[in-house]
Amino acid sequence: MTKIKSTTVVAIKHNGEVAIGADGQATMGNTVAKSNVKKIRKLQEGKIVTGFAGSTADAFTLLERFDEKLSAYGGNMKRAAIELAKDWRMDRYLRRLEAMLILANKEEILILSGTGDVLEPDDEIAAIGSGSMFAKAAAVALKKHSTSLSAEEMVKESLGIAADICIYTNHNVVVETVRKTSE
Repeated sequence: MTKIKSTTVVAIKHNGEVAIGADGQATMGNTVAKSNVKKIRKLQEGKIVTGFAGSTADAFTLLERFDEKLSAYGGNMKRAAIELAKDWRMDRYLRRLEAMLILANKEEILILSGTGDVLEPDDEIAAIGSGSMFAKAAAVALKKHSTSLSAEEMVKESLGIAADICIYTNHNVVVETVRKTSE
């Protein structure tokens, strides 16, 4: 899998709610270029929420292609992700893109990478970016040991822990949710 060294994005499915969040830091090498980038996007009138790590321009290219695939496949997130992954591996231009995506709807979370992977995490927690392992470890512990926190609160706390440890992650967090009851 591509190693993205630029941000942290985490998604958690918990108690009928899916939340996805990201920090706002953009770096150029070892310098902070911007601290409030919005790396979370809603698609399909809010039914699908995405987060990206890696090159912003590359991620926007992938998000545009993913949105096209969603339209082509009637909003079926998994099918659109698989078709984009196929293109990403086969297309000479797309293969050079350096970004990863987390895709989430009310039923599932997927990680999409440039190596052709479409992964559905077993534990209903996905994380990408430089602080991903810190955020994922925090999310696993929170989900396992907390009965009172919502998915959104777990995402915020996980990103806060990652920001305390990872120099490529900050505390300017944006979180979006998709609830099972929403139509």
